[in-house]
Amino acid sequence: MSITTNQQRMPGDAGPVQTGLAPAWSAPVGAWRMLAQRRDAPKLPKGLDAAWDSAVSLFVPMVPRRGRYLKRAERVLAMEGEYHGLAEAELHEQAVKLRGVFRLGREVAADVDRALALVREVSRRELGMEPYREQVAAAVAMVEGCLAELATGEGKTLVATMPAVIAGWRGRGCHVMTVNDYLAKRDATGLSKLYAACGLSVSWVDGEMLPPDRKRSYDADITYCTNKEAAADYLRDRLQLGRMRGLTEALVAKINHGGMSGVDRLVMRGLETAIIDEADSLLIDEAVTPLIISTEAPNAEQDLAFEQAAKIANRLEREEHYKVNLRYRDADLTRAGKSYAAELCDGLPGIWQSPRMRDELIVQAITAKELFLKGQQYVVQEGKVVIVDESTGRLMPDRSWRHGLHQAVEAKERLEVTPAKDTMARVSFQRFFRMYRRLSGMTGTAWEERHELWQVYKLPSVRIPTHKPCIRIQHPDRVFGSGEARWNAVVEEIRRTHKSGRPVLIGTRSVEASEKLSSMLTAVALKHEVLNAVRHEEEAQIVEQAGQPGRITVATNMAGRGTDIKLGPGIAEAGGLHVISTDRNESGRIDRQLYGRAGRQGDPGSAIAFMSLEDELVGKYVGGASRRASKRAGDREVSGSRMNRLFRQAQARAQRLARRQRKGVLKSDDWMEENLGFAGREY
Repeated sequence: MSITTNQQRMPGDAGPVQTGLAPAWSAPVGAWRMLAQRRDAPKLPKGLDAAWDSAVSLFVPMVPRRGRYLKRAERVLAMEGEYHGLAEAELHEQAVKLRGVFRLGREVAADVDRALALVREVSRRELGMEPYREQVAAAVAMVEGCLAELATGEGKTLVATMPAVIAGWRGRGCHVMTVNDYLAKRDATGLSKLYAACGLSVSWVDGEMLPPDRKRSYDADITYCTNKEAAADYLRDRLQLGRMRGLTEALVAKINHGGMSGVDRLVMRGLETAIIDEADSLLIDEAVTPLIISTEAPNAEQDLAFEQAAKIANRLEREEHYKVNLRYRDADLTRAGKSYAAELCDGLPGIWQSPRMRDELIVQAITAKELFLKGQQYVVQEGKVVIVDESTGRLMPDRSWRHGLHQAVEAKERLEVTPAKDTMARVSFQRFFRMYRRLSGMTGTAWEERHELWQVYKLPSVRIPTHKPCIRIQHPDRVFGSGEARWNAVVEEIRRTHKSGRPVLIGTRSVEASEKLSSMLTAVALKHEVLNAVRHEEEAQIVEQAGQPGRITVATNMAGRGTDIKLGPGIAEAGGLHVISTDRNESGRIDRQLYGRAGRQGDPGSAIAFMSLEDELVGKYVGGASRRASKRAGDREVSGSRMNRLFRQAQARAQRLARRQRKGVLKSDDWMEENLGFAGREY
């Protein structure tokens, strides 16, 4: 049994991910609490309620929260003297007393302020770091159920400890979500002294853990994990419970069936509190990815059909036999294509004699051929197709696309076709996060999606100012008529900056682009590091060194996100880190995240973007205008406000489409729950 990622094609369904279903394990402490706390995700409002909800989302960001939270933070800092002189035993006694207040659920704002002041003092003693005013303000916002926007480098890892301690004191468990297993383990172990001094246990969950270890991790007061591991464990627990929907049914089943009831094999103890690091990535970029638990359904005839379809697709001509819509990532056979396909399939047995099945298989093969490209959506390693997360550039091993797309890509690459899957249970990440009773988070870029974050998750967004003024220099964008001219200009920019001794970080959108740039840098004898989905093992270490003198680092999108880049000796005086973007992303948030790697915490730095009128973004969303402009420009640079508007327009259209897709997934979730009980459980 496995867990799948799909990239296909129900309206709004961006596609899921697959891992193994764990074997049975012993009863966790608090297994019954999961049933007692179970909370269904709220459904989207309809009709007038939907119109009202949309109107409210426009006004929620206008509520003046930032000033209030900064004043609360100043009150917390003013309490420093109360705790600074306490002995260890006295400080521990104060922590125990506050824990009792929060465990009973009788806390008021003053108790929250005292708790934050205590954690601040513990952090100073145990970690040598004392949260400053802006970090405390972000913690206050998160305790009140907001999403705090903190600039890159403002210390979000430390900020999360304050609301996490309060959630841990409540005694119902707290999940701190990070973007990968490495960060989950790093943060849990690195912060363990702070949590222990507050009387709390902490652990982490990663993909290699066996069920008994997962149970112990979730039983801790605070658990660091990824969204994928938490959602997968939730689905496994729901499968163990079968059709039991609440505590009463579980108690009856336990009495009637004892250890066979499934209750004793749960690992989680409920979805009480989630604190989400890099919240825009998990709540927006990955929101439409359904997590699916499935089982293999071998079908030799179907496997052969995928291989035959790939051969047929290679004989069809684009435009004449089929059309491709890059914006909607869709393909359709033309009338001539259907006729020619019928000729090519004449004499083939079985499903090829059904026009509908024949066309579906061929369209699937065309989609794999035209829209899923090696080095962008996937790589091939050890004879297997491995999906690349397009928003981060990271590999997603043990996952697969559904609806036969993964098999179609394997057939295109002439690899062994893996068996198709039958869905047992699924949940989109949007739906999963909406089931938590308490939800908050932090990120460097949330403001662009503030309305959607309120409508979907009821999360107000608040922008927290930087501790020190940002002095990063943002150079004007440079636009070129051709992709080759852009790459030549990027190499020249790297060479010029490298001569000054400053480190350079270059962001690319795909593995293919990072490898191309790497070969060009090698050709001109510029030593560099490449961080992409293929070369990801030393990710954090490479990123940590990216601020050292003369360093050149090429990275896909936001690889290394969550790891600070600290400037080496003399770099601040030389001008700081220089960030180069080689393409606009579909979301402006990702561009801002990349630029934010320079000029962190008041350091100097600079950023610049290089674009081409042949880039995928403008090709998909303003294709006609970009092609005409590219033809006129040739290899020349055509920077200016007109070209910048073209890219902004493409980005705006891409973001509108993505929002519609995410809303479509939510509607699909609700519809499936109400109408398709036979099509795999939706939890």
